[in-house]
Amino acid sequence: MALTAGIVGLPNVGKSTLFNAITKAGAEAANYPFCTIDPNVGIVEVPDHRLHKLTELVKPKKTVPTAFEFTDIAGIVKGASKGEGLGNKFLSHIRQVDAICHVVRCFADDDITHVSGKVNPIDDIETINLELILADLESIERRIERVGKMARQKDKESMYEFEVLSKLKEAFEADKPARTVEFTEEQEKLVKGLHLLTSKPVLYVANVGEDDIADPSENEYVQQVREFAANEEAEVIVVCAKIEEEIAELDDDEKAMFLDELGIEESGLDQLIRAAYNLLGLATYFTAGVQEVRAWTFKQGMKAPQCAGIIHTDFEKGFIRAETVSYDDLLAGGSMSAAREAGRVRLEGKEYLVKDGDVIHFRFNV
Repeated sequence: MALTAGIVGLPNVGKSTLFNAITKAGAEAANYPFCTIDPNVGIVEVPDHRLHKLTELVKPKKTVPTAFEFTDIAGIVKGASKGEGLGNKFLSHIRQVDAICHVVRCFADDDITHVSGKVNPIDDIETINLELILADLESIERRIERVGKMARQKDKESMYEFEVLSKLKEAFEADKPARTVEFTEEQEKLVKGLHLLTSKPVLYVANVGEDDIADPSENEYVQQVREFAANEEAEVIVVCAKIEEEIAELDDDEKAMFLDELGIEESGLDQLIRAAYNLLGLATYFTAGVQEVRAWTFKQGMKAPQCAGIIHTDFEKGFIRAETVSYDDLLAGGSMSAAREAGRVRLEGKEYLVKDGDVIHFRFNV
């Protein structure tokens, strides 16, 4: 699936360090603003325990996880919407992503310069939010000027669009992002076509110090971020980017031991990857045979032929049926034949909405 989550934040909050850990891509991480100018794009595997269980069950020759893109975008500063700190270029990079992972500094370190001179996560969040809002406001005002002329001539489509644009303008002037404004289903389609920065779904990534990772609830900065995010109904993932970068270099056994020593069950990165995956509205179905067990990414709401087309366009063109069993039913049965005998394997047609965790064998004829 060609969807990507963009990592944004002020300079020196740990974005590139986090990106290094996610993708092991070695994006430059330096203690000064704008060390990342062109966005770094990396493919990241989606951690999924179900894939491992299916592998144990089927014993295939190979196992292939699913993946999606993370994009590391250079630090934004106050005034970015007016071009400060190469802001226009950075904002254009954000416009190209589908969701935003907003990294917020929640640690104190005298050796790492903060762009505003002090650690204040809410100020940091509001600085970036305001720049995105100002950029969207400028875009909306230009469009209002064009549409308004047609609306005054009683053109129905223009009058309808003018109403929606005016509602957005009012929200932006009150420092509210587009995603917090309520629209009808029909209005949502129009807003989606505007490609606004503040329409994109957001999750917040609280980057803490090494001493706070075992119990981040004791970190007052994290609490502030959680309270702020709750008002937007947004999720907060706590990570220590520095530790995650170290973990990324370990094999699975060493990683498990390291996490155990830290007193945590799961790495922050695994949590972040899954949260970003969900934020993008993505889900996973599986194919399972002796040659290969594989996870496939699909957009929630896709029907069986569309999901078949993810494997190969011929599968969609010649789609006949989808032989389907849920992951839980397959695991409970112990094998595909046992699940079939128990009546758990279904033949689904063209209108079937594929569900997360479905294990599917597509029947097609081209």
